[in-house]
Amino acid sequence: MKQHFQNLVDEEEANIDMTPMLDVVFIMLIFFIVTASFVKEAGIDVNRPDAATAVSKDRASILVAISDKGEVWINKRRVDVRAVQANIERLHAENPQGTVVIQADKKATTEVLIKVMDASRAAGIMDVSIATQEP
Repeated sequence: MKQHFQNLVDEEEANIDMTPMLDVVFIMLIFFIVTASFVKEAGIDVNRPDAATAVSKDRASILVAISDKGEVWINKRRVDVRAVQANIERLHAENPQGTVVIQADKKATTEVLIKVMDASRAAGIMDVSIATQEP
């Protein structure tokens, strides 16, 4: 009987409890997902104009691209100019500290640029920037 009891004790000691290790792995995974900064793209490549006074902008969370044909792109989707305000309001609700950066092509018309700027301000974001590149 004593031998049988000793065998049961040995079996219990031989098992490794994986629960604490899995808990740590999941906590680390959640930590890295939450703290990761994701690269945001407007959806198209734009030939930005040169500017000698170009300054880097932090926390640019809402990127709006305007193509040379006057197409507006937000989050890799083509958006009608009339729907820009609603899209910006939705993105601003997700990240209230973010700013709007407009990536307008060199050949884009100022009419579309001004409509996007007006839509951004109508959505409640006064910090609107136009992306350029250093010469």
